[in-house]
Amino acid sequence: MFSPPSLLQRYPREALLFLVASFINASGSAFMWPLNTLYVHTVLQRSMTEAGFALMLQSLAGIIGQFVGGSLFHRLGAKRLIVGALLLQGCIQLAIPFSQSWTIYLALMIGLGFTFNLSSPAIQAFIGFRWKEQRRELFNIVYVSNNLGMAIGTSLAGVVAAFSFQLTFLLNSASTLLFALFFFIFMKHISHKELVGDSAAQAEKRSGKETLQLLYRYQLYLFMALGAGFIFFSTTVWNTGVAPYLTGLGMPLAAYSWLWTINGIIIFAGQPVTTQIKRLLKQSLSAQLVTSAVLYGAGFGFMLLFHNSYVAFIFGMIITTFGEMLISPTIPTFITEKTGETAPFYLGVVGAITALGRLLGPLAMGYMYDRGGVEPTLLLATVVSFTSVLLCLMHASLHRAKRGSSAH
Repeated sequence: MFSPPSLLQRYPREALLFLVASFINASGSAFMWPLNTLYVHTVLQRSMTEAGFALMLQSLAGIIGQFVGGSLFHRLGAKRLIVGALLLQGCIQLAIPFSQSWTIYLALMIGLGFTFNLSSPAIQAFIGFRWKEQRRELFNIVYVSNNLGMAIGTSLAGVVAAFSFQLTFLLNSASTLLFALFFFIFMKHISHKELVGDSAAQAEKRSGKETLQLLYRYQLYLFMALGAGFIFFSTTVWNTGVAPYLTGLGMPLAAYSWLWTINGIIIFAGQPVTTQIKRLLKQSLSAQLVTSAVLYGAGFGFMLLFHNSYVAFIFGMIITTFGEMLISPTIPTFITEKTGETAPFYLGVVGAITALGRLLGPLAMGYMYDRGGVEPTLLLATVVSFTSVLLCLMHASLHRAKRGSSAH
């Protein structure tokens, strides 16, 4: 478990400044995403189906943004890409509350999905390049602090929206623009070559043919990305299966919200347990991926067997949260450790593949729920999660055979 005093002593001052800025940005981002559907339905007077369509378009644009962001990292440079993407994102967020046109709103949501994901692989790559010796721990701390920020932002979003929907979007935009300003100042004296190393110049000149060659190195990313994509596909059961099931039983919305409160508590308070699990796995990143998939499968399987009891969903959330805590920091850590200066490209590719799982999940889970209720959705989530175990084992076997070591 980390504490504020240990953070101050253990990490460079610039890393701590980044953590604070990232936390503030995560808190501000959470003002918007839980209220999007409600805004479309109550303010723009559109149907829930149309609200879902807007979110689907945003997700599709995000998949493209992930890939483009990873590809442009060396061509534009880290500073220009991150600051530029964040500025565009902040301006789009600022424009949303002033638009009463459904067509313009859809265009803005597409732009928002693209620009948000445009900066995502670049920021992950920045962490991996800037603090190489401490990136494993920092990826985990960023994950925990961002989740804490999102929990705080989400809890405040409803209060702010009760006064004004427009204010939630404005606060969201302000946090993004402040994050852009932070990176502009923070990276003022950090050249791209200093950040990446001598290989930066060669990476900037990469041709389309060389990009295809990077994609051919499937053993670095494909099975890991597919495994994570399957996991994120299965996690959509919370919104598309569990939520309507609990409300259909006559339970208040607070019963569903409480599950996410548990998620936030476990992510923060469960760090000592996760640390111990990593020690038992000998800090093997591949083993962490496999264990994460097993935990997801076990959690959803437990809910499938005992779904008549609300307690089963509490235990299911606890089990799957530990799976989340293992996989979320592990993917960027593995990519940045294994792929060197090409890390931004692979981060974008992996991000695009996993985002596809989040896109297709609600469609499949919604269909299963409409056909048979919560049991088929939980069965699908369980089967898909255990399929992810096989994919992660394939990933682990490739790297064990290649390295002759269990370290990764």
